[in-house]
Amino acid sequence: MESSQQFSLQNNNSFNVKAICPTIYFPKSLTDLKQLPDLASENFYILGDGTNTLFIDQQAPTIIKPSFTGVDITETADSYIVTVGAGENWHQLVSSLLEQGIFGLENLALIPGSVGAAPVQNIGAYGVEFSNFCIQVKWFEFVSKTVNTLNNDGCQFTYRNSVFKHALYNKGIIIEVVFSFPKVWQANLSYAGLNELNENATAKAVMEKVISLRQAKLPDPQLLPNAGSFFKNPIVDETIFTRLQREYPKMPFYPQGKKQVKLAAGWLIEQAGLKGYCENGVGVHEKQALVLVNYESENGQDIVALAHFVQQQVLAKFDIIISPEVRMLTSQGEQDFADLVIK
Repeated sequence: MESSQQFSLQNNNSFNVKAICPTIYFPKSLTDLKQLPDLASENFYILGDGTNTLFIDQQAPTIIKPSFTGVDITETADSYIVTVGAGENWHQLVSSLLEQGIFGLENLALIPGSVGAAPVQNIGAYGVEFSNFCIQVKWFEFVSKTVNTLNNDGCQFTYRNSVFKHALYNKGIIIEVVFSFPKVWQANLSYAGLNELNENATAKAVMEKVISLRQAKLPDPQLLPNAGSFFKNPIVDETIFTRLQREYPKMPFYPQGKKQVKLAAGWLIEQAGLKGYCENGVGVHEKQALVLVNYESENGQDIVALAHFVQQQVLAKFDIIISPEVRMLTSQGEQDFADLVIK
């Protein structure tokens, strides 16, 4: 199995901050996974494409970066069953399936990152979530050194969350994801922006619109380092929503059922007057307040400080706590944002 020592991670995180790990492993087969050392007694982190990870300390823990590839497609009478290696690029998968006439993921086009990271976060955009099409996740367990298969219910998907962030955290590695896409396709145009399309719009038209919308407001991390949406959209009770709506009648909102409503974190940040705010070489993007960008800092601490400031300003104005979607990594491993101390 390929590995490296004192490995620079600056090119492996989309914030482009400096970090070095003592050892990085690149498993790409079941044999490689079985050769991994026992890491239970030390800090380690499983890294995908690094598009949703912020390295806060310049010293990172041991890194495992799986490289499982391959796409296999089979059919049933009414569905396409697609099995994908965890190391495949997400957007390339979306584009490739669409070209082959397999539809469903077009609303999730241009989301950065690897396929293996998608179930961890239960990624979502424009009214669609990963969990809508996932039927299985194949997962290598460290202790037993065996491959286990979890169905959709077993993954415990919720908004930007899954069992892989909780009960199964760091107990194994996702190696494959299995999707089921119905052959009878219907466009999901419920989200703002997509509702401008004709109800008979093709999947290609939907994907092109999604890409256009994302490119119009989200900076290219190759040109301006960022991790896309930094904060999760908060979900509040209807009573809180009703109070806010009386004061802000044009506030965007998305009913979730069970007397809960999802609010737009980007809108909250913008109303707090932070759109375009900049300090210490990092800032809130001038076109999309949900995105924190790195203009010239090499230190993840600067981005953490900015995120705390944004959170505090939104709390002061709306009495709502917004939480990061981005995963925070120190030398001690992944940390909860609320527990981070700004140095």
